[in-house]
Amino acid sequence: MASEDQPWHAAFPAPTMTADIMPQRRAMMILSMKIASMLIIDGFWWNRGMLYELCYKADIEWVVFTCGSSSGRGPRCAGWFLDHVRNTAQDNDMQVMTLEGGVKGWVKAGPQYTQFMDGFRSEYWEKLFAEEEETKQTKADTEANGTGGDPAAASNAVEAKA
Repeated sequence: MASEDQPWHAAFPAPTMTADIMPQRRAMMILSMKIASMLIIDGFWWNRGMLYELCYKADIEWVVFTCGSSSGRGPRCAGWFLDHVRNTAQDNDMQVMTLEGGVKGWVKAGPQYTQFMDGFRSEYWEKLFAEEEETKQTKADTEANGTGGDPAAASNAVEAKA
């Protein structure tokens, strides 16, 4: 099990394969034109076998993984699943990929994309993006003040200048 000092994925073996990137526009085209079956997933580990069985039985051709930005959990899970699909299930037909830009990029791409998200709530995403922008601005401000991104040091630096 991962400890407090280790990331969550340290409890599992590293993926042995890397999934290709699924461009947002291609994913949207496949979904909107219904030219193939696709499932977009946000993370897993224990259910690799069950996920494969469900996708196989439902004739899902594309399994695309994502996370917030598709730079951590999404690619890692895609790698684990790709390894299972190719090496355990011996399936060379199912396509396993990582969604370009993650779910945040999908949302930022606009309503033509978010219409495919079950339970999409624009107010949630607006709030999340506003909070991220505020955090990014605060970090930029504190770094500009020479405090290395430490808000407490930035506050002290402002007081010292006054």
